[in-house]
Amino acid sequence: MPVRNRWETAMRHQQCGVGLLEVLIAILVLAIGVLGAAAMQATALRNSQSALERSQAVIQTYSIMDAMRANRTAAISAGSYDLAMASPCVIPAAGALAASDLNSWLTSLQAALGPSACGSITREGTDGDVVVTVQWNDSRGKSGNTAESITTRTQL
Repeated sequence: MPVRNRWETAMRHQQCGVGLLEVLIAILVLAIGVLGAAAMQATALRNSQSALERSQAVIQTYSIMDAMRANRTAAISAGSYDLAMASPCVIPAAGALAASDLNSWLTSLQAALGPSACGSITREGTDGDVVVTVQWNDSRGKSGNTAESITTRTQL
């Protein structure tokens, strides 16, 4: 019997701390999993913000196109809505209907997409073809200082 007791005592001394080591490894694996989930959540939030900004840009594009359709003569023949892209964006003073529409459009564009947002409107031909471009800084959605733009072609 004394041999068996010595062997059991030796085995107990060799296994001290093994349960603690298993717990530490499990905590490490769990921590890595939680960090991965947090990184995925941050990426999802960033992509969601970028998608929201793209949707806002499309809404703003349709907004100015509707204003131009309401004032079609000034938009097509007089070119009152023609606007060049500028950096920084120059907002025309409100005055005539076309100038007030542009002022309102660019102001709401910057409110929705940030102060760096700007837009341009160009006519193509005399039959009412118009190209509306909206440009903004999408640095939240993408890494770095990335300029994003949406171009919409339509016929008034």
